[in-house]
Amino acid sequence: MTDKLKQLPPAILTLDDKSYSLPTLIGAEGEKAIDISKLRSQSHYVTLDEGYGNTASCESAITYIDGEKGILRYRGYPIEELAEHSRFVEVAYLLLNGELPNSQQLLEFSTNLNESSIIHEDMHHFFNGFPRGSHPMGILATMVASLSTFYPIPDRLDTATEQQIVINLISQVRTIAAFSYKKSIGEPLVYPSYKLKYVRNFLNMMFSSPVRDYQLDDDIVRAIDMFLILHADHEQNCSTSSVRTAGSSMANVYAVASAGISALWGPRHGGANQQVIQMLEQIHADGGDGTEFINQAKDKNSSSRLMGFGHRVYKNFDPRATVLKKQCDKLFDKAGVSDPLFDIARKLEEIALKDDYFISRKLYPNVDFYSGLILRAAGIPTNMYTVLFAIGRMPGWLAHWREMLHGEQVIITRPRQIYVGEPLRRYQDIEQRP
Repeated sequence: MTDKLKQLPPAILTLDDKSYSLPTLIGAEGEKAIDISKLRSQSHYVTLDEGYGNTASCESAITYIDGEKGILRYRGYPIEELAEHSRFVEVAYLLLNGELPNSQQLLEFSTNLNESSIIHEDMHHFFNGFPRGSHPMGILATMVASLSTFYPIPDRLDTATEQQIVINLISQVRTIAAFSYKKSIGEPLVYPSYKLKYVRNFLNMMFSSPVRDYQLDDDIVRAIDMFLILHADHEQNCSTSSVRTAGSSMANVYAVASAGISALWGPRHGGANQQVIQMLEQIHADGGDGTEFINQAKDKNSSSRLMGFGHRVYKNFDPRATVLKKQCDKLFDKAGVSDPLFDIARKLEEIALKDDYFISRKLYPNVDFYSGLILRAAGIPTNMYTVLFAIGRMPGWLAHWREMLHGEQVIITRPRQIYVGEPLRRYQDIEQRP
């Protein structure tokens, strides 16, 4: 516990006719907590909190969320302001360093990202070892972990080395992602360009080829940049918690980042926006416009599930969705843009925002609903959606890793459990067993 938390009068817990005084604390935004770190040693009791929905695993100064009020802030800045005025590279700097960069700092950071974008040439052989059709997330997790063999980390990290490692990961993750995609479709790799900025560089590596120049669309570039900003961090989610857990063992940062990628891969986490598109494709294949699907989703006896609505954390509305909706509308209304899935999505949105069933349950469109549509409009294949999520989340993961590494003490994560197996039994020789 640090002095950044304010003390409140202690809570008194009575167990087995004994009373225990538990420190109570209040954070910077008024969130209150009971410190139970010494409860087991004093009372032999542990707390049971499946899924850790009510357990704070750390103190952090990076991201603040108020799910009831629909608030998301990075380092104190509202996500709406960052999305409107910033670019992804600037937000990455903010997450990592705690302050928005000045012009010189941003130039140096952006230049370092470009200079660090090329991966070791021998790593190209690894891509040839993956079977054709391998999922890009599997390739990404493997390749990021393998970076530790090409860029060994010293036992003691000095500031300059640590900063370069962070730069490498944020920059090279997009190169690996683009190479993974090119490998999956059998096209030659496109190297990063020193002339292009972060998002433009990635899109060029994804879609240009020796026989076809890729025409960068400013609206698409801005939409992808905003997508990355809105996914850059989200407090102690599954993948970020995995990063902190792996990092607490003092594993090298490439392995730690790979752990985050692997956790993100799950359909309940980073794969949700892909499920939105799959739902829309199924509605279209069935010849519907979304109306009947909505009716089925409301039927408790139906297996149909409306993807991209509601959120575990946000009990009112997802502030990221509000921002992305504007970008979606802008892309859908562009001249020449036509996609039946966009029409179905708008129908679902229109019905859900007026239907008392969804309003009463506060099942509003979330960030996954709109992000999947934006990525589709940008031409990103559905199996790359979670990869884009990982690119955006990398600065957040690394910010949490650094915060943990430089904390007052690094305590290895080791949750307790409630054992529900057999009580003590004695070994029997095989002849005596029933």
